[in-house]
Amino acid sequence: MITAGVPNIRNKIQVARHQRSLLSNLLSTMTAADYPMILSERPAICNLVPPGQCQFNPTFQSVPLLDRQPCGSGGTSFLLRFGLPDPTKPMDLTTCACLLASAELMDNEKKELAQVVRPYTPISSNNQVGCFDLLIKDYDENGWLSKYMCQDLPIGGMVDFKHIDFNIKIPAPFTHKKIGMIAGGTGITPMIQALHAILGEGSDTQKSATEEVTLLYGSRNKNDILGGEMLQKWAGQHEDKFNHVDVLSNEPSDSDYTGERGFIDKEKIVKYLPPASLGDDVIIFVCGPPIMYQLLCGPRNEPEVTGILGELGYTKEQVFKF
Repeated sequence: MITAGVPNIRNKIQVARHQRSLLSNLLSTMTAADYPMILSERPAICNLVPPGQCQFNPTFQSVPLLDRQPCGSGGTSFLLRFGLPDPTKPMDLTTCACLLASAELMDNEKKELAQVVRPYTPISSNNQVGCFDLLIKDYDENGWLSKYMCQDLPIGGMVDFKHIDFNIKIPAPFTHKKIGMIAGGTGITPMIQALHAILGEGSDTQKSATEEVTLLYGSRNKNDILGGEMLQKWAGQHEDKFNHVDVLSNEPSDSDYTGERGFIDKEKIVKYLPPASLGDDVIIFVCGPPIMYQLLCGPRNEPEVTGILGELGYTKEQVFKF
């Protein structure tokens, strides 16, 4: 039994050495200043890559956490920077697409390790070499993997990621002249990825036909807004093209917030988003919690459009459910 266990121990030692070497190479070839870890300093960048080129493939690969910074004022949102399998190249992820993250975490009820897998959409562009960034909200005990990555994972600690074709959503560049975005909570991350493609500087062949994009972003209060500083900056820089509207459901009545309150409803959709009558020139992106799909457009796994968007005449060709 001792002899049989030696190769396994040696393999673990070799893997650990490889991981330390990978982390050392990454930290020696780039600094945080190369790609700002402060959201308000991050520009929109259009650098589109066709499917099939992403460094991550259908097999989980381990990469290290390089940096983690809190963002916003609530203390529950974090920008996490991870390395890549090849630190000399960008991730080359298609827009819009997500990754699957995995970690073995302790199931406190069963008192055993369990593999936890969750989807995450990077908010970084393909200009970043050797790393990618995730914007994550720490849901504490209600978010098994998010709590681990935001609270417990040490710098240099490894997380497994993979990418599969199914996780490619709607590819950019976009052909629609007017895009409406409805997001709730962490559903903002694919919208940020799409906004990179719409607002960012890029080659003429990669430019979307989009002339106007409006984001309705629902959060509980100001502290819950993910990426608010960056979205406000982009709206200011592209005020003729991008309109960012926050909708807060539980913001204290005596706060200095002057924006929309309540929930994203029919009145706000009619007020801010392009109408269904525009036909092929309009599309509405939706991403958020299950209740949002139920009320606004119907379950995400059902192509037919029901709910408020259905009542307003939007068709399945005009609504994309992330």
